[in-house]
Amino acid sequence: VQLQASGGGLVQAGGSLRLSCAAMRRTASNNAVGWFRQAPGKEREFVASIGWKGSAYYADSVKGRFTISRESNMNTVNLQMNNLEPEDTAVYYCAVARGSLATSRDSQYNYWGQGTLVTVSS
Repeated sequence: VQLQASGGGLVQAGGSLRLSCAAMRRTASNNAVGWFRQAPGKEREFVASIGWKGSAYYADSVKGRFTISRESNMNTVNLQMNNLEPEDTAVYYCAVARGSLATSRDSQYNYWGQGTLVTVSS
């Protein structure tokens, strides 16, 4: 499954961005899709995941600010990021999981996109 992540950019603190992850094949429609991020000098961390039935799971650091959703075509997953903070600055990656349930475990994801950079200025 080929994934295309887009929507990153530069935004001021308190602003919003919407990331999109498009799967090139419908295979991903029955699988959970997740977003992860990696800040400079830090390890990759889980951000959000959505199961094939729409159940969502968030990292505590983004809960209440980020919303993950799946478009009706089931091939695109979006991450709406509101009230962004400088600590959200990172390269954001989307990934497709082996299973259908939302999960924060990166070992459960076997397809990864190329990443999109989000920079939040203070």
